[in-house]
Amino acid sequence: MKRLAAFASVLALAGCTVGPDYHLPDQAEINRPASKGALSGTGGLTAADPLPARWWALYDDPVLARLEEQALAANTDLRVAGANLARSAAMVRAVQGAGDPQLAVDAAVQRARISGESFLKFETIPVATLGEGGAELSYQVDLFGQIKRRVEEARADHEATEALVEVVQVSVAAEVARAYVAVCGGNEALDLAEEAVAAQERMADAARRLHAAGKIGAVEVTRAEAALLDTQAQLPAAHARVQAELYRLAFLTGRAPAEYPREAEQCHTVPQLARPLPVGDAAMLLARRPDVRAAERLLAASSAATNVARADLYPHVGIGLGGGTTGLVGDLLTAMSGRWAFGGMISWAFPSRTARAKVAAGKAGEQRALADFDGTVLRALRETETALTWYRENHNRAVTLGEARAQAELLAAQQRRLHQAGKADLQADLGGQARLIEARDRERAARDAVAQSQVDLFLALGGGW
Repeated sequence: MKRLAAFASVLALAGCTVGPDYHLPDQAEINRPASKGALSGTGGLTAADPLPARWWALYDDPVLARLEEQALAANTDLRVAGANLARSAAMVRAVQGAGDPQLAVDAAVQRARISGESFLKFETIPVATLGEGGAELSYQVDLFGQIKRRVEEARADHEATEALVEVVQVSVAAEVARAYVAVCGGNEALDLAEEAVAAQERMADAARRLHAAGKIGAVEVTRAEAALLDTQAQLPAAHARVQAELYRLAFLTGRAPAEYPREAEQCHTVPQLARPLPVGDAAMLLARRPDVRAAERLLAASSAATNVARADLYPHVGIGLGGGTTGLVGDLLTAMSGRWAFGGMISWAFPSRTARAKVAAGKAGEQRALADFDGTVLRALRETETALTWYRENHNRAVTLGEARAQAELLAAQQRRLHQAGKADLQADLGGQARLIEARDRERAARDAVAQSQVDLFLALGGGW
C-alpha cells in the first residue's frame, strides 16, 4: 500500500512544469504607442479601411485575378513551403509522441548450449532449444515538464513555419501583379514606340522631299534618318522586356516558358485602382504581416527552448511494467518459465556546469529572438511608410506629366493648324507630333511607376491572409 501511495503521489505531481510560461514581453517594440498609430497620409490616395483578403481584386481585372489564383495553386516556391509545413506538423506529432506509453514486444527461439559455469555447475549442460517472449510497457512521468516544454517549442516552431508559408504567398502574389503590370506597361510602351517610329518615318520622308526640292541641305536628311534608326533600335529591347515578363508569369504560375499566359499578352493598358487603396493603421499592419507573426512565434519557441534546458536540470521519472516467458521451448507459457516486473526509475545527471550553461545560452537566445522580433516590427513599419511615400510622390509626378502631355497635345494641335494655314512648315508640324508621343510615353512610364509602387505597398502591407 505504501508503494501504491508513493506512486499515486508521483502521478499527482505529473502536471508540474519548470520555468515561467511564455508571454510577449512588455518592452517589445510592438507594444509601444508609436507602433500602433495611424500611417502617413497620401492625400486621398489611401483609406483607413482594412486591406481585403485578395487585394488584387481591387483592380477589377479578371486576367490578373486568374493569374493570381493559378500562382497560389501551382507556384513551386509555395509547394516547397507547403512541404516544409507538412514536415513541421509531423515533427510536432513526433515530439508529442514522447508523452505516450511506450510498448515493446520481443520473441526469440534458438538452439544453444548454455554455459554450466554461469549456473555454478561444473559440468556440461546439454544442447537445448530455448525460447523467450515478452512485452514491456513504460511511461515517462513528465514530472518537471521535459516533454511539455519540448511540445511547446515544437508547436511554436510549427506556427512560425505556418507564418512563413504566408510570407511566400504574399511575395508570390506581389510578383505576379508586378510581372502583369510590366507586361501591360511594356505593351503600351511598344505601341507608343511604333507610333514614334511612324512619326520619324514621316519626318525622314519629308526631309528627303524637301532636300530634293532644294529647300534643305543633306545634313538635315542625314539627321532625320539617324533619328529614325535610333527610334527603330528601341523596339527589339522593348519586345524582349515584354516577353521576359510573360516568361516570368509562366514561372510564377508553375508553367514552362512555352506555356506563358496568352491572355496576359493582350493587355496594353496599365491597370489602375478605381478607389483609394485601403491600408488600415499600424496596429492592423503588424497583426497582418506574416513575417511579424513568424518572428513572434520564434520568440515563443526560444522561450520554450530555455525551459527545456531548465527542465533537464531535474530528474527524469518513469514507470514500467513487463512480463514474459523464458525457458525451454516445451516449457514456455508455463508457470515455471513465467516472469514479470513492475517498478519505477529515476534518471538524474546532477546539474553540471554544462547543463547550467545551456540555460544561460537559452536566455541569450531569447534576447536575440526578441531583438529579431523588434527589428521585424520596425522593418515592417519602415517598409510601409517608404512604400506610402513612393506611392504618393509617383502619383504626384504622374499628375504633373499628365498636365505636360495635355500641353503637348495643345502645342501639336496649334502647330498643325499653323501648318494647314501655311504659316509653319511640315517639319514643325511633324516635330510637334513626335514631341507629343514622347510626352505620352513619359506619362505612361509615370503611370507604370504608380502601379508598381501600388504593388510595393500591397507587399509592405503584408497581403491579406
